[in-house]
Amino acid sequence: MRLTSARPRRGGPAARLGLALLAATTLALPGPAALAAPATGASSTAAAPAAAPAAAPAAAECGAADAARGRPATASSTENAGLSAANAVDGDGGTRWSSAFADPQWLQVDLGSVRQLCRVELAWEAAYGRAYQIQASDDGVTWRTLYSTANGTGGTETVAVSGSGRYVRLNGQARGTAWGYSLWELRVAASDGPTVPPVQGGGDLGPNVLVFDPGTPGIQAKLDEVFRKQESNQFGPERYALLFKPGTYQNLNAQLGFYTSIAGLGLKPDDTTFNGDVTVDAGWFNGNATQNFWRSAENLALNPVNGTDRWAVAQAAPFRRMHVRGGLNLAPNGYGWASGGYIADSRVDGQIGNYSQQQWYTRDSAIGGFSNGVWNQVFSGVQGAPAQSFPNPPYTTLDTTPVSREKPFLYLDGNEYRVFVPAKRTNARGVSWDGTPQGTSRPLNQFYLVKPGATAATINQALAQGLDLLFTPGVYHVDRPIEVTRPDTVVLGLGLATVVPDNGVTAIRVADVDGVRLAGLLVDAGPVNSPVLVQIGPDNAAADHAADPTTLQDVFVRVGGAGAGSATAGIVVNSDDVIVDHTWIWRADHGTGVGWTVNPADYGLVVRGDDVLGTGLFVEHFKKYDVEWSGERGRTIFFQNEIAYDAPNQTAVQNGATRGWAAYKVDDNVTTHEGWGLGSYCYFNVDPSIRMDHGFEAPVRPGVRFHDLLVVSLGGNGQYEHVINGTGGATSGTSTTPSTVTSFP
Repeated sequence: MRLTSARPRRGGPAARLGLALLAATTLALPGPAALAAPATGASSTAAAPAAAPAAAPAAAECGAADAARGRPATASSTENAGLSAANAVDGDGGTRWSSAFADPQWLQVDLGSVRQLCRVELAWEAAYGRAYQIQASDDGVTWRTLYSTANGTGGTETVAVSGSGRYVRLNGQARGTAWGYSLWELRVAASDGPTVPPVQGGGDLGPNVLVFDPGTPGIQAKLDEVFRKQESNQFGPERYALLFKPGTYQNLNAQLGFYTSIAGLGLKPDDTTFNGDVTVDAGWFNGNATQNFWRSAENLALNPVNGTDRWAVAQAAPFRRMHVRGGLNLAPNGYGWASGGYIADSRVDGQIGNYSQQQWYTRDSAIGGFSNGVWNQVFSGVQGAPAQSFPNPPYTTLDTTPVSREKPFLYLDGNEYRVFVPAKRTNARGVSWDGTPQGTSRPLNQFYLVKPGATAATINQALAQGLDLLFTPGVYHVDRPIEVTRPDTVVLGLGLATVVPDNGVTAIRVADVDGVRLAGLLVDAGPVNSPVLVQIGPDNAAADHAADPTTLQDVFVRVGGAGAGSATAGIVVNSDDVIVDHTWIWRADHGTGVGWTVNPADYGLVVRGDDVLGTGLFVEHFKKYDVEWSGERGRTIFFQNEIAYDAPNQTAVQNGATRGWAAYKVDDNVTTHEGWGLGSYCYFNVDPSIRMDHGFEAPVRPGVRFHDLLVVSLGGNGQYEHVINGTGGATSGTSTTPSTVTSFP
């Protein structure tokens, strides 16, 4: 099956309702009573100038009320000699700086020494900046972006920042009017205390990263030791990354338990070869692999001992950038139940045996063949994939993946650690690492290495300085959002590094900027309800990121299981063009802190941005919509879902006149959307009499299309009446036989 071509982008920001700054980052203060046309140039002579605002006092805890007042200021241009840069920092609300009528423009102030910065206030005249950055520098040459917006509102804008610098710069990128940039005052609040020293990049990889080379003694014994700790440690705090330097390793069997990642440190998988196996089996759970979560294998070549490697996993267990010189068995020993899984950017020379795996997604890979299938096996951009044949066998096959970009990874360049950031591919097919890998490389000293004990304040300071983040294995509690505001920032986790928001905050918040890479993290809801756990872009984000999209890869969300947790939504995507590549967003159905009112969460994935692509969405057990999509031209390749098990009765899941909340809902006003290979399952173990009107819900329009859908009742515990809207037959009885729709409408 081939993807249809992408549709045109929307007309621009006006297609969205309203303008907003980042919630909790920007606090709007009262502005002028009224704004007239700017009193600048010939075009403004018919209107009175906007009133200058009174100085707004800084909060006491933020230190000096205005560290910029009276300090030397310079600008990229001035409209005339009477509207100089100095006017913006003179403390006089009746004087102003105004720039030339062109983009871009900047205004900067020298604070005299490096200061810890906490807030910047912009008192705009009517000619304001719509898109701008707040930047800091120690030397006036190298700048760090502390804040960025494309939705400036004018008036008086107050921006909370975290970082340090001697110089502060307003970097205007797009004007809000036909005139220039015009400021009555630029105020900077800075700490009165000693300057906080900058966060240092680089260093060692921390206590939970084990690095091996071919000469390391006792490798197998160490692997076995970690496995014994982690084999059944489903909700414990321990985390491990097992890293192997380039070379050949003999007679190894690396068995992987929970929260264990194994990876080679070469630039290509074949740089690091095991004459042996990387194994996931299910002996700990009596041969049932449906709970083999939270582990990964990346960037290795395997010569399996018996010719076939075993990778019997469930959700949140990616197999990336691997080369198996033989076959790959996805089932546990004994062919027990299995519920995975995900392969990307890998080559399997032999055949992949699916066997008992209920669903599987393989992307941008090369395989020698694929056998068997249960309900839903999906391939995009896979050389050697089976032909399209859903529902019998249940194969959904797309020739290419429309847009993809592989996950960043740590590697060794000689003796120096670096992070490789792969390039974007369009209409991708096959692995990315044939020939010379395409992308960029960043030295480790460009990264703040987040280690156990790190605080959100330090993490945000590192980001404000311009550092990327490398989370070493551990569990990190944050009392404020991790704020990613700089374009092309890399935030990479090792060993299922876990972020837990305290006090009901959002754990990670990404601004509406280009090219952020968020990868390899588990976000675990805290006991106080978080409105959102991971947010990409502020409300009403509207910038075009098609050339350099933000990507989320192996970003997993959990509500409950490790303890009572609460969130209204797991991941909210407001920005356009985002790629969500492999996520498991899970409201826990087992573990501790589990129950209809104990770990409440309404929505798993909410997509409001346009042109968002999902490749490998696993979203389960939320109380309302597991996925709700209101952005235009969204596309999903592979979706796996289980409806919340623990609904107490039919009334608890009633959605107005509709019985049950759809697993995947496309909002009524959407005109273009497409999905391939989507499945939803019900297992109402509290009240098996519950019935769902449908698993999928979408407006009936020519531009809204689905291919290869299924719903299934697990053992007759609840039933679906239809597959999508009123289309598709009902599930019935206890046979666990899917109802399918191959094309909608």
